[in-house]
Amino acid sequence: MTSSAKIRVILDADHGIDDTMATLYLASQSNVEIVAVGTVHGNAHADQAARNALQVLQLVGLPDVPVAVGAAAPLAQIVDIAAMVHGDDGLGGEARAVDREPSAESAAEQLVRLARSAPGEFEVLATGPLTNLALALLVEPRLPELIKRVVIMGGTISAPGNTSPNTEANIWHDPEAAALVFARMANVVLVPLDVTQSNWMGENELTAIAVAPANASNDLLRRMLVQYEAFHLAGSGRVGFPLHDPTAAILMVKPQLAHYLHTTLDVELRGEYTRGMVIADRRAGVRPAIGRHPVAVAMSMDRDVTVKEFLRGALRPL
Repeated sequence: MTSSAKIRVILDADHGIDDTMATLYLASQSNVEIVAVGTVHGNAHADQAARNALQVLQLVGLPDVPVAVGAAAPLAQIVDIAAMVHGDDGLGGEARAVDREPSAESAAEQLVRLARSAPGEFEVLATGPLTNLALALLVEPRLPELIKRVVIMGGTISAPGNTSPNTEANIWHDPEAAALVFARMANVVLVPLDVTQSNWMGENELTAIAVAPANASNDLLRRMLVQYEAFHLAGSGRVGFPLHDPTAAILMVKPQLAHYLHTTLDVELRGEYTRGMVIADRRAGVRPAIGRHPVAVAMSMDRDVTVKEFLRGALRPL
């Protein structure tokens, strides 16, 4: 993909702190058009995530981008909201009232409508649980033919999990949805913990954020990160935080920044200790089952290049 090609993005997110960082980055890219946003349970409840998305879009000068409330719960388990990571409102206490309402249609309905209206035009960036994508697939089985590319932040191949030893939060929140998406969608890029945990924002980057020019976007970023930094410091004893969703946003724009493993993926649904674990088939010479498509799994990146790219996009000048 050339840098001049327009990337028309449907953002599917549980609009917490790192989803907001991804949105700030995408909104700064001249070759990216955020066409619509759908929200889902995860970092916040889906309706709160929609209010968060509306707030952030207003802040970055995109007040007309439609936001649709998506799935309030997973397909086959109870909902679990990550308030300890992102705060009760998903934005570390920085959620504010907005002067417009979400769309009347659901996120899955919005995705299907847009995909049908312009086959091959839109790409999806999914930075939350995959419930909306799974529901859209059930409504429109042709979705793999209609969507140009799907970039997903989720899972882990070799790195330790962040919800259990073997699982990552977005997949763990709705394993059945993830299994359906991996089984049926084509042109999928997975951005797992293997790269996002390595893209750590440390003291130098936090200083850059702290001294960035004062404006609404930069100030929101600084205030949100108080909650996010405190959570990661308590958990790891390490200053800073990993770039989860922003890494996926960066790879949507600059896929050449990662090295990829091309493999089919599945999700463990029954294991007592492994439910939600992503299974990559690395066997040589094994052909995918009929109807299944290999996934491009980002396995390594240059940390310094990635964090510089994020700061370049997310920190806005006066």
